[in-house]
Amino acid sequence: MKTFYFSLIFITMAALLTYSCKNKPKVPETKTEYRKIMPEWAKDAVIYEVNIRQHTPDGTFKSFIKDIPRLKEMGIDILWIMPIQEIGELNRKGELGSYYSIKDYRKVNPEYGSFEDFKQLVKTAHENNMYVILDWVANHTAWDHYWTKYKPEFYSKDKNGNFIPPVEDWEDVIDLNYDNHELWDSMIGAMKYWLIEANIDGFRCDVAEMVPTEFWNEARKQLDQIKPVFMLAEAEKPEHHEKAFDMSYSWWLLHGMNQIAKGEKPVTELDTILIWEAENFPPGSVRMRFTTNHDENSWNGTEFERYGDGHLTFSVLCFTLPGMPLLYSGQEAAMNKRLRFFDKDTVDWGDYKYQEFYKNLIKLKKRNQALWNGEYGGTMEILHSYPDSPVFAFKRVKGENEVVVILNLSDKPASLSMNMLDKTNVYYEYFRLDDYDFKSLENLKLNPWDYFILIKK
Repeated sequence: MKTFYFSLIFITMAALLTYSCKNKPKVPETKTEYRKIMPEWAKDAVIYEVNIRQHTPDGTFKSFIKDIPRLKEMGIDILWIMPIQEIGELNRKGELGSYYSIKDYRKVNPEYGSFEDFKQLVKTAHENNMYVILDWVANHTAWDHYWTKYKPEFYSKDKNGNFIPPVEDWEDVIDLNYDNHELWDSMIGAMKYWLIEANIDGFRCDVAEMVPTEFWNEARKQLDQIKPVFMLAEAEKPEHHEKAFDMSYSWWLLHGMNQIAKGEKPVTELDTILIWEAENFPPGSVRMRFTTNHDENSWNGTEFERYGDGHLTFSVLCFTLPGMPLLYSGQEAAMNKRLRFFDKDTVDWGDYKYQEFYKNLIKLKKRNQALWNGEYGGTMEILHSYPDSPVFAFKRVKGENEVVVILNLSDKPASLSMNMLDKTNVYYEYFRLDDYDFKSLENLKLNPWDYFILIKK
């Protein structure tokens, strides 16, 4: 049996990992001093990415507001709103342009409605005990942002003094130069504007690794002086968690799941990823778990393209691993199309095929403290993970709360013996509502892409 303990409070390694007779070293038990950041209200939170343009037929704030009670009833706590600012016209891609090509940080894209409409969105979310974070694009602006005329020194330039994109094929935007500290003041000032005037609760920060960590540290310090904020980094950089961010992307996990689903990697890839997180991220760090988002959907394929019939199995993994799960506009409706990124392409909601599935996963997360986020949640122990088996099994424990998760991450039948569990424990399976004791788990049969969530009674 190969095990490791992943403590969300101290992130310690309490057992040796073994493949057959080969031992692996323990994760160090001590780390640098960590400053607690995440607010208590996020302890069992689930986040939902809102694509205003595509969420409703007219793509407006007013139309989305009508959907907030449904999302609240599902159990969503945090609404991440994709960029809502005015979009640049110069060198625009597609008919409507990229959400991430910002022409003015303080102006709302009129296609979505007015600033007052957005304030009403935030107010409605707050009335439903939900929180709103705004997507923030600090690394680059549109070519026709007014800074290009009045503050050209804010931008990176080539040897001929011309503005340049941050990445070659991002030709609709130009790179900002953070060597200029006057830019820091202007950028943080714009972020403060949304906190004060719209009463939002934080930011999701686009390509955060492309902006100096020192800027984010300063921004967080100043923003917290206005109100405690929640900060999400589109990055996988451990030092972001020391001062600036509450949560970051688990990109490696996403890519690992994609590879496992295609048979390109064994399930032990998950061990490698989780051990790396335990070794490198400060204690209490929250990693965002997801099977899709706006980038993955538009550029790399839908969940159905990447996971096939295993898409729900990987969602179960994301909801039960340490970290906060993300849902994207249309995911609960089994949206099986790549949304066009630069043009109007409305989500087809149909009959909300998977809404009850996700509602039940969210309900489980909130009810069982072992599945909470960050330091509020439970330790993790891998129970079964071998290169020659498609089954990945683990348990999480917090006090008297214990959850055992068993996943067949393949399109072939599988079986395993869970003889490492306490013989006196009895569990009930969350979706099947059946009881399982030690004897019934000695030779457990799993169908292709099967999943079991066992709750200790």
